[in-house]
Amino acid sequence: MSRKKNLFAFSALSASYFAHIGFFNPYLPLWLKELGFSLLAISVLTSVQSASRLFAPYLWGSLSDRTGERVRLLRFGATVALLLSLGLWFDLGGVGLFVVLLLMFTHTSGMMPMSEAALAHLVSHGGAFDAKRYGRIRLWGSLGFLVTVVAAGFWFERFGLVHFPGWTLATLAAVTLSVWLLPDFREPGHADEVQPAVWPVLRQPPVRWFFAAVFFHVLAHIFIYVFFSLYLDSLGYSKTVIGLLWALSVVIEIGWFFTQGRWLPRLSLTAWLVLCAATMALRMGLTAGFPLVWPLLLLAQALHAITFAAHHTVCIALISHHFPGRLRGRGQALYTVVGYGLPGVVGGVAGGFLSSAFGLASVFWLSSACAAVACACAIKAWALQRTSA
Repeated sequence: MSRKKNLFAFSALSASYFAHIGFFNPYLPLWLKELGFSLLAISVLTSVQSASRLFAPYLWGSLSDRTGERVRLLRFGATVALLLSLGLWFDLGGVGLFVVLLLMFTHTSGMMPMSEAALAHLVSHGGAFDAKRYGRIRLWGSLGFLVTVVAAGFWFERFGLVHFPGWTLATLAAVTLSVWLLPDFREPGHADEVQPAVWPVLRQPPVRWFFAAVFFHVLAHIFIYVFFSLYLDSLGYSKTVIGLLWALSVVIEIGWFFTQGRWLPRLSLTAWLVLCAATMALRMGLTAGFPLVWPLLLLAQALHAITFAAHHTVCIALISHHFPGRLRGRGQALYTVVGYGLPGVVGGVAGGFLSSAFGLASVFWLSSACAAVACACAIKAWALQRTSA
């Protein structure tokens, strides 16, 4: 299959996967609230996805590096997750629901690291990461997210959250179909060879500061994923408006991905890390302090172009740089573990205790502080990069 067709197939996977995320992540807390769970229980259950990212991505990434069978592993994970989602139709109680979500996320949490590793391989030429081509593919994921976050908001407003399990099944079916349509290519075999170690890379100071910046930046973002819908709901916003506010950030994100080839060369990758973190601190401050002032809330959502879209592309490019070749799968997995697993667990549980004691606005003030720490770490990575240049 030609490179163009390969990239089209990955666009379809990105669209379907983020279509699933676009409805699941914003509305899972509201569904759990309707089931009668407390705010603390909701924070724990929504943190299950992040907990699975502590171990699953690295196991899947290591296996894909060793076998080269990234596509077949993607097919297996998507199919099993689809079957497990049937458990959401039953009244399982808190423990049963925890188990189903943990097993389901264990199989889906490795999908993006493996697909990102395979995609980074396809869009790199002569060892150079093509941010423009990557952005044109990744924007399909944003479009998928946009469609479902808006459509689900309208649907749940009219028909209620009782249909949440049905949406889960339908979107995971689309993901499963898309991975089975991927070209069944295999990267060069590694099973009988000694795998290059990741520890020498992790011991490098620029890499350590990069991961520190990623941890605190995504920790700041995790509070949005877990608590933003609950925060807006507590302030009296309808589910339709909540969906539209999520959609605004994604529309801005799509614009960034489409044009990022024009903007990214203007700064070094580590300088972008600094800008993204500083912008994140501002965004969360606006969200915490002025949630009822529409122009400022809209501005905060518009900053998603920098705080997420630019940050994500810069991180993928830096991971591709620091973890080339047969390190790629484990590098992407480490990015998921450090950037989404650990922050997700810490943010979900800590945010649950904090919001129960001091209200939901306090979570976003903490988010702004975490972004400031991320900015300090990014400055250190930027300084080291300038010194070595």
